[in-house]
Amino acid sequence: MPAKAIPEGFTSITPHLIIKGAAKALDFYKKAFGAEEVMRLACDQTGALMHAEIRIGNAVVMLADEFPSMGAISPSTLGGSGVTIHLYVQDVDAAFKKAVAAGATGVMPPMDMFWGDRYSKVTDPFGHTWSIATHTRDVTPQECKAAMAAMMSQPGSCN
Repeated sequence: MPAKAIPEGFTSITPHLIIKGAAKALDFYKKAFGAEEVMRLACDQTGALMHAEIRIGNAVVMLADEFPSMGAISPSTLGGSGVTIHLYVQDVDAAFKKAVAAGATGVMPPMDMFWGDRYSKVTDPFGHTWSIATHTRDVTPQECKAAMAAMMSQPGSCN
């Protein structure tokens, strides 16, 4: 039987984070997001993580240490990242508090948003931004568009 094109337990898109201090990040993600470590492959000579996998909820996240010679550079080295990892949880308020208590920096406390989520943002100690949300109500595309237009009519809303 041939192997599946997408391995069991994975989805079509899987975040793969490059982290300065990946082993410490594994511990942080366990504390902050309840991650379960699936595997870890370290370089025998240096102990640097070549590859690791964690499961958060029903999603797999891959991570590795920086390897600049291979183009693997972390947000810590780059001075930030243009990527946000979105995490849906049962209780955004509790998840936000837990992440901050574990060492994340709160960027935006939980708030009810026009698109139907209670939404927040944190930056982890390794420079990755996480949005954490609980879906609280279903909104049609038309309702979402109207609510966004109302929000955007407020002064300073596009800054």
